[in-house]
Amino acid sequence: MDSSRDEDELIVSLLLRNVKKKARKRSGFLATGDSYGSFHYNYRMGISTVSMIIVEVCVAIWERLSGIYMVMPSSPDDWEKLANDFYLRWNYPNSLGAIDGKNIHIQAPNNSGSKYFCYKGHFSIVLLALVDANYCFTYIDVGNYGSASDGGIFARSTLSEAIDKGTVTLS
Repeated sequence: MDSSRDEDELIVSLLLRNVKKKARKRSGFLATGDSYGSFHYNYRMGISTVSMIIVEVCVAIWERLSGIYMVMPSSPDDWEKLANDFYLRWNYPNSLGAIDGKNIHIQAPNNSGSKYFCYKGHFSIVLLALVDANYCFTYIDVGNYGSASDGGIFARSTLSEAIDKGTVTLS
């Protein structure tokens, strides 16, 4: 067996330990890209039940894999390695990564006014992500209003707060 297959099997086993039996059979939603509606018809479940199962599966994925695949640098040496990798790969000095926001389309929440309405003309939430030189996520912030700017979201993020308080030691 090759190492990527071993890794895939490890991921599946980690996930299945945390996901209830009911959700195991139905977690294919994330792999197929189907809508809640088609999933609810295929498995003959209510949409609210489908929604709860999907949230449960996503939480299990996050809890089991974020510490393995999205580890925030914890020491000045880790941050220096990240900056050095960025310089060697992209010839961009003194950078700790690339950060950007992505608007994710949503259906407008009730009574939300224009909070979720973005400049692109639709309702959205924002995923703000920091990636290293190899496009691996080192930090994410999900769920801000679509009307917010990337800079405003970063200023209110836990990463910015940790840098300001000195809990993220960069030097």
